[in-house]
Amino acid sequence: MSGTLYIIAAPSGAGKTSLVKALLEREQGIALSVSYTSRPPRPGEVDGQHYHFVSREVFEHMAATGAFFEHANVHGDYKGTARTAVEPLLAADRDVLLEIDWQGAQQVRAQWPDVVSIFILPPSRRELERRLRQRASDSAEQITRRIADSRTEIARAREFDYVVINDDFAQAVLDLQSIFASRRLRREAQLVRHAALLDDLLKPS
Repeated sequence: MSGTLYIIAAPSGAGKTSLVKALLEREQGIALSVSYTSRPPRPGEVDGQHYHFVSREVFEHMAATGAFFEHANVHGDYKGTARTAVEPLLAADRDVLLEIDWQGAQQVRAQWPDVVSIFILPPSRRELERRLRQRASDSAEQITRRIADSRTEIARAREFDYVVINDDFAQAVLDLQSIFASRRLRREAQLVRHAALLDDLLKPS
């Protein structure tokens, strides 16, 4: 039995990063894979904690040598997940969460069919644009590009197993927890996890 692989994706401004942080505070048995990116750090971001920040040259070399589990060009910058951050953990029966975009999600599905995928949506386009502008970590040009790209990203929501609307933050976190709880309670997982109990319950009286 291997661990479960989860994907959470969203358009920029939907609140994905904040939701993932809150989820991991409540679900501490899940390992978050820290992605690589070719973009420079934003104010407050820490290398190795938020992303592994590398040059485009380094990223392209890693991609060419097969170092990535998935990778994509997102809003003009490369992002990717290293194989070493995923495959050993899954083999050790750990649950792993990838915070990636829809392009990476397609690549993951192709090689890991049992992946559980979740898409985060904002409550409205107006709210999405407000959050992007309020974030104040991107230039006006970058914000315009993210707003334009969001339609392509949102159209991919139909490819995911679950969709969570981030209108009320606390409720959205509870919705995410419910998805993880229901996955753990699947028959296949429970029968393996509680094999000794099942054997005991089936003993002749």
